[in-house]
Amino acid sequence: MIITRALREERERQLLAPYAMKSGDTRGRVYPEDEDPHRTPFQKDRDRIIHTTAFRRLEYKTQVFVYGEGDHYRNRLTHTIEVAQIGRSLARALGLNEDLTEAICLAHDLGHPPFGHTGEATLNQLMEAHGGFDHQRQTMRIVEKLERRYPDFPGLNLTYEVREGLVKHDTEYDVVHAEGYEPEKAGTLECQISNLADEIAYNTADLDDGLRSGILQPRDVQQLEIWRFVMESLNEPWDTPITDMLRHRAIRRLVGIEIRDVIQSTHHRLEKYHIQSVDDVRNVGQNLATYSAQLMRLNAELKHFLMDNFYRHYRVMRMAAKAHRLLTDLFLAYVAEPRQLPTETQRKVHEEEEGLHRVVCDYIAGMTDRYALEEHRKLFDPAVRV
Repeated sequence: MIITRALREERERQLLAPYAMKSGDTRGRVYPEDEDPHRTPFQKDRDRIIHTTAFRRLEYKTQVFVYGEGDHYRNRLTHTIEVAQIGRSLARALGLNEDLTEAICLAHDLGHPPFGHTGEATLNQLMEAHGGFDHQRQTMRIVEKLERRYPDFPGLNLTYEVREGLVKHDTEYDVVHAEGYEPEKAGTLECQISNLADEIAYNTADLDDGLRSGILQPRDVQQLEIWRFVMESLNEPWDTPITDMLRHRAIRRLVGIEIRDVIQSTHHRLEKYHIQSVDDVRNVGQNLATYSAQLMRLNAELKHFLMDNFYRHYRVMRMAAKAHRLLTDLFLAYVAEPRQLPTETQRKVHEEEEGLHRVVCDYIAGMTDRYALEEHRKLFDPAVRV
């Protein structure tokens, strides 16, 4: 038996919830093209994203710890995989389109520069007079322009719904620029749960990495209400010594608690607003995917704790300060003498309507941590061969 795209799309109509985004109802692509005989449009988008250069580079881009700090800390790629796994779990339980959800999750961080949020803040500061920089807009530049893999169009020519999911990626650390994508309307539920999957992934992973690294002290973590909530669910005293095994159990349980809470809370809101279609989802004008009030409060406490005790820890801040200096050096050096750029990048200076600064910004944003470190040595260390 061969499963065709038409059969897959028919199965979606039979099996998915009425408010799920069906592949056969996509608003399509900017540049018309023939669809695959076996893959739905959203499956095709997912596959295109995975095969991009930008996706492969995520392996050597910072989540919190700079490349080289340790082999077991999350990087931008492992974070992305965790987001996609959580997103699919949420989509499956709510009867949503798993392929659309996965495509959005896999692409949501493609625009991150080296060295995480420090790299983003640094490039935004350096580009202040030239349109600024944020990773969400950079993600759209990558999928709409910078990836050149097809002779008939720039970028990846993704479907409207995947692109909408990227521009409406709405978390505490992201700024939404949804012009051209009905900014007055909510995104699909697949878009909304992708946002929550991102939050669940980085909150739980950063707690895990913070404990593993020794930056977070167990006695401090044990004072968190959310930690005590998890320990109670495991039938463990809240002050049980945090061994590696208990840490694994606790983080795994916390992810499960977060996922189940989103499923139940979102289902409740769908019933409350009598949602029966994708149009109903969009026209509510606010996100329907959500946590319960209790978990929202517990997560807020965890976020504040991580900000004060992990992201602002002196070891992390030292890495951030070094990254800021390094990227500033690279940016100013390339702008001062563009002929230091690779030949192909130099050609873009004459082709790019936005000028030298944007080309340099694109070039640096595309670097991995280790490539940026090596470039800095080549430009500033006379003993290093260029």
